[in-house]
Amino acid sequence: MENKPNHITLQNFTTESGVFYAVLNLSFQVFGPELNTAPTVLVNHALTGNSQVIGKNGWWNDLIGENKTIDTTKYTVLAFNVPGNGYDETIIENYLDFNARDIAKLFVEGIKFLEIKKLYAIIGGSVGGGIAWEIAALEPKITKHLIPIATDWKSTDWLIANCFLQEQILNNSSKPIEDARIHAMLCYRTPESFKSKFQRTVNEELAIFNIESWLCHHGEKLQKRFQLSSYKMMNQLLKTIDITRNRGSFEEITSKIDADIHIIGINSDLFFTADENKATYQEIKKYKNNVSYHEIVSIHGHDAFLIEYKQLDNLLQNIF
Repeated sequence: MENKPNHITLQNFTTESGVFYAVLNLSFQVFGPELNTAPTVLVNHALTGNSQVIGKNGWWNDLIGENKTIDTTKYTVLAFNVPGNGYDETIIENYLDFNARDIAKLFVEGIKFLEIKKLYAIIGGSVGGGIAWEIAALEPKITKHLIPIATDWKSTDWLIANCFLQEQILNNSSKPIEDARIHAMLCYRTPESFKSKFQRTVNEELAIFNIESWLCHHGEKLQKRFQLSSYKMMNQLLKTIDITRNRGSFEEITSKIDADIHIIGINSDLFFTADENKATYQEIKKYKNNVSYHEIVSIHGHDAFLIEYKQLDNLLQNIF
């Protein structure tokens, strides 16, 4: 199942902020049947993810694969790398040039380049789900199903605040990736999750609390596989999700989206809260009948979309 990323060279791209890129590299991987021989599902990766959705280092192996929820014997799975995520050697130092909509535009260009007329579904968690919202707003007829998980159509003040703190750490710390990751884990999990896992236990060998050694471990692990420029880029995208920016009202934009919208929240998510997701659903429901809201129930918070596979399977079964 290991397949190296393929590359598309996109030319003459101007970002929303007005910065011109003569050339941008967009890489992608395909799993399952060849493109345009089966319904195509676009999977958008989250902050530290990449196009390796399944396989040896696949981050969504429990959900996607042969005879899994998204069955790669029936569906072609397409995943792009966010340019600058580091997985394909593309490095973007000027991360402030880009926002989430720019990435959505690049993905749309990639879809057109691959001659895919219509996607069966776009699915993504966290920032990947935010980019999914942005794609649907740009191209309202592009997909049959839109499945944003543990995300929303905009970055809230709370989210922007945490991204701002992340950026401060990334720019000012002597161990930026490790320290930023330690803070991020507090956004991705919950007090209950930590309590059930650690129970205030101590690591005798290191003479520190187990929660501390666990956080350090996560920091070190990410430091080994992630680049500073990639972290800054992905954090910037997380901060800039907003399908309404310079565009008109939320109703104007979402009422044009053809897709069935399946919003999936997490009851304990501290990052993209369930309340925000419910508010989004209630708003869209006023003028669009093919929208639904479902909730993963978990103590684990935002990361539950990578943990609670059985629930996700139940919620997605009817679509796939």
